[in-house]
Amino acid sequence: MDFQFSDEQQMLRDMLERYLDEQYAFDKRMAAVASAPGWRPECWQAFASELGILAAALPESLGGLGGSATEHLIVMEAFGRALVLEPYLPTVVLGGGLLARVGGDIAARIVSGIASGDVRIAWAQSETQGRYCLHDIQTRARRDGDSYVLSGHKTVVLGAPWATHLLVSVRTAGERLDREGISLLLVDRNTVGIRTQDYPTVDGGRAAEVWFDDVRIPAAALLGTQDHGLELLEPVFDEVVVALCAEAVGVMRKMLADTVAYAKERTQFGVPIASFQTLQHRMVDMHLHIEQASALTWLAAMKLDASPRERSMAASAAKVRIGKALRAVGQGAVQIHGGMGIAEELAVGHYFKRATVIEQQFGSVDHHVRRYDALAGEVCHES
Repeated sequence: MDFQFSDEQQMLRDMLERYLDEQYAFDKRMAAVASAPGWRPECWQAFASELGILAAALPESLGGLGGSATEHLIVMEAFGRALVLEPYLPTVVLGGGLLARVGGDIAARIVSGIASGDVRIAWAQSETQGRYCLHDIQTRARRDGDSYVLSGHKTVVLGAPWATHLLVSVRTAGERLDREGISLLLVDRNTVGIRTQDYPTVDGGRAAEVWFDDVRIPAAALLGTQDHGLELLEPVFDEVVVALCAEAVGVMRKMLADTVAYAKERTQFGVPIASFQTLQHRMVDMHLHIEQASALTWLAAMKLDASPRERSMAASAAKVRIGKALRAVGQGAVQIHGGMGIAEELAVGHYFKRATVIEQQFGSVDHHVRRYDALAGEVCHES
């Protein structure tokens, strides 16, 4: 499958990769992980002002540069190669994607802040009982005059310690598993009544447990229509899944490149281990996994404007292929490196950790196989 970038997209790719090569070397990344903030605010500001990538895929009507999912995939694959910590996925892909669909004053204000680097969003979606189900929500919000009163607990909110805003999925009507009755609220992170417990994640990021104790927020924080947030969220969720797949491709390409380089340098019985046919076959298999995963990711990106069922099937198919490829490539990289593969000093072990997290993030292989089967069953039923 052959994809051709426009001149502008190729320039974006080259510029970003050059910046990351110069400014986001592995040692600098690890220093950021070990620091108190856990990320690099100066890089986030460079993404906004120097490189303009935070605005690249945002609509021109809201102050963006009018790009598309292609720009997201270019950015995310480059971020995967460098193990970038900064919250592009929840802020730009998820938050920007939702706001672009909502429009209005809140979209104009927040999207402008995203483009300038002043706004960072964390998605407060997961609950302890919910697994990967978007509508398994127990956190409640009730309307009280010109406000909502929010109560509940969100778990593993990735990037919450760095966020200025929380995008919160809440139930404003119905029972726990009802598809109707879900609403989306964009909440200022410093609102009185929000409690958090921050912690590091295994892949070097930061997350938090978030509790809302009768938190009162203005009604203007509602995105879209009350009780119909799931209809707004589902297409953007598929965009997020596809963008995450692109990050995974970047992670795998870097793992393979490091593994090939190591195999050429490491000697055994007086020769480089890259000369062993068994390892050559292993690395070729890794390459094939990556190319198949990349092709399905780009195919899913092409399907983002298709019908809801076709779009979701393509996103789930890509996530399944990505999950299987991450395991094959990650395990191959670590095993060929031997004991060094899990050393803290060597980059490949940290890429393996990120690969392991991505494999489960926004739905495991088993979850997306079931999702694809359910959607395919609907097609068979209709035909």
